[in-house]
Amino acid sequence: MAEGSQPTERVDDPFGDMLGISFIAYGEGISRCELDIKKELISPRGSLHGGVISSVIDYGMGSAVYATLAEGEMCATIEMKIHFIKSPKSGRLVCDSRVIDRHPRIAIAEAELRNGDDLIAKGIGTFYIHGEWQPMPTVKE
Repeated sequence: MAEGSQPTERVDDPFGDMLGISFIAYGEGISRCELDIKKELISPRGSLHGGVISSVIDYGMGSAVYATLAEGEMCATIEMKIHFIKSPKSGRLVCDSRVIDRHPRIAIAEAELRNGDDLIAKGIGTFYIHGEWQPMPTVKE
């Protein structure tokens, strides 16, 4: 990773933990994450919910972008397109993501989500790069 890039230690992530996303590779402009399909993530029609597929791809791409940031920078998804190809019912999903273009305030990333040899979905996203996140001020009544 480049000097000044983000640390690789685990951050507090309740949503990712609830889904069960874990990272198995992370580096300058790339990431690989995985998710075991569990019954709580299955839609009423019996396959993995599309929102879970979208979330895994968003996590993968966002993490690839995050790996390119300087200290104090953050990123946020501002646009994402997902091509749903297959509907898995079980197994382990693996998402490979990479940054394909990076500018001072915008990055473009892409991802492929697989279940074994099956391509489940492909995604592309645009990410806004900004300064350190600040909480919204509390309105006092």
